[in-house]
Amino acid sequence: MNRLVLLTLQVLVAVALIGAWHIATTYQVLGDVKNIRFFFSTPVDVALKIWKFFVTGMIWKHLWITLEETLLAFVIGAGSGVAVGFWFARQPLVAAVFDPYVKMANALPRVVLAPIFMLWFGLGIWSKVALGVTLVFFVVFFNVYQGVKEVSPVILANARMLGMNERQLLRHVYWPSALSWMFSSLHTSVGFALVGAVVGEYLGAASGLGYVIHEAEGTFDVTGVFAGMVVLSAFVLIVDYAVTLFERRLMKWRPGPALNETPPKW
Repeated sequence: MNRLVLLTLQVLVAVALIGAWHIATTYQVLGDVKNIRFFFSTPVDVALKIWKFFVTGMIWKHLWITLEETLLAFVIGAGSGVAVGFWFARQPLVAAVFDPYVKMANALPRVVLAPIFMLWFGLGIWSKVALGVTLVFFVVFFNVYQGVKEVSPVILANARMLGMNERQLLRHVYWPSALSWMFSSLHTSVGFALVGAVVGEYLGAASGLGYVIHEAEGTFDVTGVFAGMVVLSAFVLIVDYAVTLFERRLMKWRPGPALNETPPKW
């Protein structure tokens, strides 16, 4: 599909959603407009609130704090996930021994861990980073582990016949095989890193986007809540686009999708 056509369709979806929101909060379509506005605000009020955020400059400090927490959680979680994923995939005995413990750790509700991290690391950024790391690590770990395990035995046999040692196999066979899986997980991990940061801020912080949303909720400022969520959504898209650019640069060797196929980055 043509990139311009795809972008146009995506914009039209956003316009349709905002238009439906505006109609529902302006005209007597779903009931009393005042009640609907109390729970959902209006697109115009939300846009004005976002404009006020940036004009007054109050949002920049909160954006920076959340960005810092997100990037730290993303880098630490993704880096450790890649390293441990490769190690487990190349050491079947280690993977078998730690398999139940990995599953137990992954099954723990992250919200339960948030208060514990606050006790351990305080109310600063590191408690939010720790929460984000627990979300990112397992997503990347399982994808990298599966990517390495999915290497074709035929390719491995041919590479060994050509005299490749373990280091060469890692660089030329295992790593390229895991890259597609890894970047697929990184796009998801960006959102999880941000979720960890925002949830941590929501539960206890003095700054950050989660703090902004929590403060708006505390005063029943629905417009502020929606404005914070819109800024948060735009923030995710920008960070995800940065990951996409890095992926394209690192994976130039990979053939692109067919002209009539444009798979989404979930």
